[in-house]
Amino acid sequence: MPKFDVSKRDLERLVGREFTVEEWEDLFLYAKCELDDVWEENGQIYFKADSKDTNRPDLWSAEGIARQIRWALGFQRDLPKYEVEKSDVTVYVDEKLKDIRPYGVYAIVEGLSLDEEALRQMINLQEKVALTFGRRRREVAIGIFDFDKVKPPIYYRAAEKTEKFVPLGFEEELTLEEILEKHEKGREYGHLIKDKPYYPLLVDSEGKVLSMPPIINSEITGRVTTETRNVFVDVTGWDLNKVMLALNVVVTALAERGGRIKSVKVVYPDFEVVTPDLTPKEFEVELDYIRKLAGLDLSDEEIKELLVRMMYDVTLEDGKAKLLYPAFRDDIMHARDVLEDVLIAYGYNEIEPEEPKLAVQGRGDKFIEFEDAVRELMVGFGLQEVMTFNLTNREAQYGKMNLEYGRDYFSNPPAELVEIENPISPKWSALRSWLLPSLLDFLSQNTHEEYPQRLFEVGKATLIDESRETKTVSESKLAVVLAQPRATFTDAKEILEGVMRHLGFEYELEEVEHPSFISGRAGRIIVNGEAIGVIGEIHPAVLEKWGIEMPVAGFELFLRPLYTEPYL
Repeated sequence: MPKFDVSKRDLERLVGREFTVEEWEDLFLYAKCELDDVWEENGQIYFKADSKDTNRPDLWSAEGIARQIRWALGFQRDLPKYEVEKSDVTVYVDEKLKDIRPYGVYAIVEGLSLDEEALRQMINLQEKVALTFGRRRREVAIGIFDFDKVKPPIYYRAAEKTEKFVPLGFEEELTLEEILEKHEKGREYGHLIKDKPYYPLLVDSEGKVLSMPPIINSEITGRVTTETRNVFVDVTGWDLNKVMLALNVVVTALAERGGRIKSVKVVYPDFEVVTPDLTPKEFEVELDYIRKLAGLDLSDEEIKELLVRMMYDVTLEDGKAKLLYPAFRDDIMHARDVLEDVLIAYGYNEIEPEEPKLAVQGRGDKFIEFEDAVRELMVGFGLQEVMTFNLTNREAQYGKMNLEYGRDYFSNPPAELVEIENPISPKWSALRSWLLPSLLDFLSQNTHEEYPQRLFEVGKATLIDESRETKTVSESKLAVVLAQPRATFTDAKEILEGVMRHLGFEYELEEVEHPSFISGRAGRIIVNGEAIGVIGEIHPAVLEKWGIEMPVAGFELFLRPLYTEPYL
């Protein structure tokens, strides 16, 4: 979760009222933050804010926190309004960037008066959004420039690696390749573009370099100071909606400092867009749903008032609330998200707990207890448990595993994934259908650790099941990988043998050809005539794709066919 420092005096200047430190502890809760630390420096009180929401980048700065508190306390009402003036500035996007870093969106903010604290907050917001929301600049990178030093039109183009400019913090020109080697930010983020045929470059009509996204700004235009009055904001990435949201967050924060927002026309090879787009977003929610899940006896008008305090424009109609909310938010995907805002405005500390009146006695689910017993068993075999994400992508589940998507490998994996219709990131675009790719991903990120690495996971795989109303089913699986010198089929089979013996099952192995495993060293695991898993030595081509240099053997199987009661 993002953490950042804010000045008490600066916050109160933005809110328009002073508060005690004790009052601030409660006020931060309106902005989904906690007060983590308080200290005094040069006669000023500073707070360390700990954000509890990775989906609200608009709250990761003094401007965003102060804005939310003004509404929560009723100092302002209805939607925040930001006028966007039209400018004659155009940015042209090079077609060659399509497979390098395809999207850039832009805005101008004029009339700023930045003191040191405002400047610090601007830089903090820029970095936090790119680091957390932007996945360490992979999905979103942000540049802010002194617009008075820029001569439009501006070009976001693919550049040869031998081109030169003076990067921020340096005095001499470096080639783009040298920047990746010699500049601190180049070494930190160079992997994002290093293997591309060209590097992204943002330049003005006179050829002055603004930045090399997503690495570093130029020294000439990219140094913003307290003397800067007008800025040009640049956001690049892989998802147009995501970079648009990041741009909205930054420009509205600058507008809170008195800046005037101006739009920029962005010309792509096949379409045009004017940014930023601060048109309010729409949502609708049933009022009874809010009351039921909140457990509070709230009237329609009380719900409306609570939502107004969370920066919604609310229209009540036929038992529903029709909502407009600000364009710098993108976290309202379900009625529960609106419910959360109602509860924040109401105050979690104001809710009186009630003891549930149930005429039953709770107990643990027997199958969950079985899974826990399997975990203990695997630890007893000297394996280390890991817990990886259920969300993944098609490339990880199929491409990196030498598999053809659409072909059924006797359900290891099945022919198709359950994919997300509008994923927030291409990396998290589907629910996994088998666990071995997740464990190989874990191994690939720990190649610097000592070997052997003997891992297991008991986790869920989501499969398509047309017979169910939900069209999907979540199955519990056990997966094991052994990464060690001379890891063999026999090593994996020894673990499998121990599992089956302790669970009281006989099994058979049937030799199969599976592209994820070395030919002749892979088998299908059969229990009671049913294929429940696969075992083998991971194919060298798979290991190469994951960047793993150590041999790996392993297996994966469904746990439900092995569940009996009592089970051990």
